[in-house]
Amino acid sequence: MQRFLTVLSVVGLMAGLAVAAPEIGKPAPSFSTKGSDGKDYNLADYKGKFVVLQWYNRDCPFIHKHYDGGHMQKLQDSYGKKGVVWFEILSSAPGKEGYLTAAEAQENRVKSGTKATATLLDPDGKVGRLYEAKTTPHMFVIDSKGFLIYKGAIDDHNSADAADIPNSKNYVAQALDEAMAGKPVSTSSTRPYGCGVKYR
Repeated sequence: MQRFLTVLSVVGLMAGLAVAAPEIGKPAPSFSTKGSDGKDYNLADYKGKFVVLQWYNRDCPFIHKHYDGGHMQKLQDSYGKKGVVWFEILSSAPGKEGYLTAAEAQENRVKSGTKATATLLDPDGKVGRLYEAKTTPHMFVIDSKGFLIYKGAIDDHNSADAADIPNSKNYVAQALDEAMAGKPVSTSSTRPYGCGVKYR
């Protein structure tokens, strides 16, 4: 009986570790997945660079808020020029809203005018669940040492109205600017908003 309980305890501990949320100040969970361009992308290959992970669903009005007027693309381009690697991640399962095949995702990159480094495909939701991504967009910022320094909303206006953008505090830009200047990140975690990620 004691052995049985011990086994249960170990299994429970392992399960707890498997679903542990990524923590600020700790190494960002490592992953490897395919991009819409057919290439393999491994997070570990980008150590030494700042990395932004942005969950994406082209059918989500909160994504339209940031893309239709070119706001997200400007952010991606501006920080890309500073050496930041920016990944859009598609975790919608086949048959669910926002799911795209590799070819469709490549076409969408052109149509949306994204400036993201790559669009990563996560149809089985492994990367999304690893990071506990809840919404589109849900944002994560990883520093050049591979540590998670921000997770949460893109800004402080929980709405799908693009008119709110000029009056919003962009948490992602703030985290990048502070960290890249060698300063501590003043806001490292916020509540994400947007459409729920459409997992399997």
